[in-house]
Amino acid sequence: MNQTWSVVVFCYNEVGTVEKVVTKLVNTFEQHRPGQYEIVIVDDGSSDGSDAVIRQLDARFDVVRPVFHKTNRGIGHALRTGYANARNENLTAVPADGQFNTDELIPYLDIPANSFVSYFRLENTTYTMARNALSYANRMVNKLYLGFDLKDVNWVKIYKTADLHALNLEIESSLIESEICAKLLVSGRKVVQVESRYHPREAGVSKGASWYIVRQALRDTLTLGAVLRRFRVELKRKRREQAAAVR
Repeated sequence: MNQTWSVVVFCYNEVGTVEKVVTKLVNTFEQHRPGQYEIVIVDDGSSDGSDAVIRQLDARFDVVRPVFHKTNRGIGHALRTGYANARNENLTAVPADGQFNTDELIPYLDIPANSFVSYFRLENTTYTMARNALSYANRMVNKLYLGFDLKDVNWVKIYKTADLHALNLEIESSLIESEICAKLLVSGRKVVQVESRYHPREAGVSKGASWYIVRQALRDTLTLGAVLRRFRVELKRKRREQAAAVR
């Protein structure tokens, strides 16, 4: 049986590309998973008219469910909102800027239980020096501080929605993906890493290295280790209780 899908499209001031991204997603999933998917568009307080385009998409496509933040809260909050609203078996989140080719999802429309998929970018030629430095620092934090080394923790993933909803997520910044991946790996989930092409922007400007996002990430870096330690303790407790129950 085909696995069903929730696709989160997170958007902040992407009026030039959000319609193209969503329309392509609809075309792809109508071909490969007709009637078995939904598209949750999270508008994170856009001020460029993206919200009007999203409302038009909602009226045009039955599969679209928009969620609007009144103010810009950052990518971490946008992802949390999208993930919380997902209802189907598999879950992914893609940016509304069009830099991820959603056709890359097609080979992984059905994934094994107890696993997740992590795409990694082959090139980041459009990144600024600040954005590359932030990405490198994030990877080093993951490797040295959290004990895992994914090639690109900040790019597109495919999760089992039930696995994600079972996590008590605490991080609110862009480091939310580090929290999710660390907790899934500690829980015994297997990761499949897949090469991905990073496409240049057709419109708009990158917001990934804004001072607001960097400040959020720096704050959460200090708490991420404690979050994971608490998770490990709680996981061990639950496993002991489960083992005792079957004796």
